[in-house]
Amino acid sequence: MSIVQTLLGSRALEALTSPHGVDRYLELVNPMWAAREVRARIIEIDREVDVPGHPPVTTLTLQPTSTWAGHRAGQHVQLGVEINGARRTTRVFSVSSHEAGPGEPFTITLRANPDGVVSRFLATEATRGQMVHLSQAEGDFVLPEHVPEHIIFISGGSGITPVMSMLRTLQRRTHRGRITFLHYAQSPEHQIFADELAEVARSGYGVDVHLLHPELGDPALSPAWLERLVPGYRDIPTWACGPAGLINAVKGAYGDSEALQVEFFQPPARSTGDAEGEISFSRSGAVGENTGATLLEQAEALGLKPEFGCRMGICFSCTATKKEGTVTNVLTGETSSLPDEDIRICVSAAEGDCTIDL
Repeated sequence: MSIVQTLLGSRALEALTSPHGVDRYLELVNPMWAAREVRARIIEIDREVDVPGHPPVTTLTLQPTSTWAGHRAGQHVQLGVEINGARRTTRVFSVSSHEAGPGEPFTITLRANPDGVVSRFLATEATRGQMVHLSQAEGDFVLPEHVPEHIIFISGGSGITPVMSMLRTLQRRTHRGRITFLHYAQSPEHQIFADELAEVARSGYGVDVHLLHPELGDPALSPAWLERLVPGYRDIPTWACGPAGLINAVKGAYGDSEALQVEFFQPPARSTGDAEGEISFSRSGAVGENTGATLLEQAEALGLKPEFGCRMGICFSCTATKKEGTVTNVLTGETSSLPDEDIRICVSAAEGDCTIDL
């Protein structure tokens, strides 16, 4: 770290620039100057998939400020953007480029969710030169320090982004082992990174690529099919990312294998537990019958607008205090009845009566 960066990040200078902080003044002079915050400029925009009548998929190349600490393959970042002068809105996106060091450019690849303001804006309206706000890279869905001789990647739809980061990283490292790469897409036209994966499949070098389109007759994921494709797959380190349906199928195929690591795009559907009782949001006074949905969904159904980011239990933006009651984490199945407990309401569902400070 340079002397200038040390001075800019000092507590003394932060106190002198209070209440706004040194980063507010630096941003006014040059948006790419920062002492502690992380910002980035969009420097490239590439359309990956553009099928008429379907949401497009776009890759953005971001040049971060020098405060960016870099990322490991498979990690995600919270990205905030101000749209039409409105309050900054933050969502979580996986990094799709190979691992990068401090201050180095990286990419995110995202689908324009028809119901998502941020993803739709970034995929269809963002422009080169536009500034966005970032968190540091986060997440444990990453490659180990020592990569095993044979690994498996399984992904579906936009879930390809973190495993593509892993694949690109291993190719950059000239990984000498074997990689089995399985990806499910709606059709060949919907395939993200199609040209790059076709080149990987042609070139070989130990990467066995299977691009699958069940609507065209390709097999769905099952234990029998996996065993034929990769004998002994349950013992091979595997990283899987995609929609809940695919991940549930993968978890069913792997059983209690410790070789599997998964990342969900969204919480799986809630199917068990006592959905009776009443949900109370004490600060607003809103009360409703417990429907069994996540507490975030129930709050929104009652007209509340709680803060949230990823809706996947990743970014902690939706954390609220549970005053009393029992909740279940719909991702892990863990249940807790502790009073005055901070919970992520996007992945928490109540068992019976529950009171939330919201």
